[in-house]
Amino acid sequence: MRDPRELAGSWSSFQSHGFLPPSPALRSLVARYWWARWDLTGQPAYEQLIIPYPNVHLTFSAAADPMIRGVNRGRIRRVLSGRDAVLGVAFRPGVFRRYLAAPLETVTDRSLPASAVLRDPLPQHVDVLDPAALASAVDAYLVANLPPADAVGDEVAAWVETIAESPDLRRVDQLTARFSVSERQLQRLFAEHVGVSPKWVLRRFRLHEVTSRMEARSPIDWAALAADLGYADQSHLTRDFTNMFGEPPTTYAARY
Repeated sequence: MRDPRELAGSWSSFQSHGFLPPSPALRSLVARYWWARWDLTGQPAYEQLIIPYPNVHLTFSAAADPMIRGVNRGRIRRVLSGRDAVLGVAFRPGVFRRYLAAPLETVTDRSLPASAVLRDPLPQHVDVLDPAALASAVDAYLVANLPPADAVGDEVAAWVETIAESPDLRRVDQLTARFSVSERQLQRLFAEHVGVSPKWVLRRFRLHEVTSRMEARSPIDWAALAADLGYADQSHLTRDFTNMFGEPPTTYAARY
């Protein structure tokens, strides 16, 4: 049985979320700040489904020390309880390598204390229930601790943005042609700077097209959408979506 709070957006009765922009000095490094807060006082815990993008995150919450969260290749189910909040820094894919003394693939599917990666002192004793104040403190910290420039990381970051913005890119061989690199070089650079394979990134952003159509709340011609995204047929799209999201598209759509 599904938790009825998953369906038709009922989770919004106890949870809210939003986004804040970074300062101009950080726009080459930080995609966005995001925040979520919830109040489940007197209610059972809630299991939230989170679908990953190829971003490394720095997260702050009242219940734990700041954490670095590498790219997760699969879906995450996080249990929410009580009254709490979290603020996250979503770094642009391709740029966090300059903070980390190792390839990004070494933190894929892993979380580790932020103090093990970033120089102290991280912002302390800021009310996580006030996301704007916390984002401002984190922004000031990151501006004061800018990493060295990395031209290769910037180029890989631009490649990821090209993938996100180009629905016609569906295969790795198209990427090698677009970026003028060999497949071996492409794989190595993505492991080093993104933490996941170019094929994973392609699949994630093409499946984003599916959730975007859902958000439009218009009827979806699934066979036509599968063809638009380069799938042989609707069943291949459904299988790929289910592998990434843990449920078929129509079940996922019921959440919203």
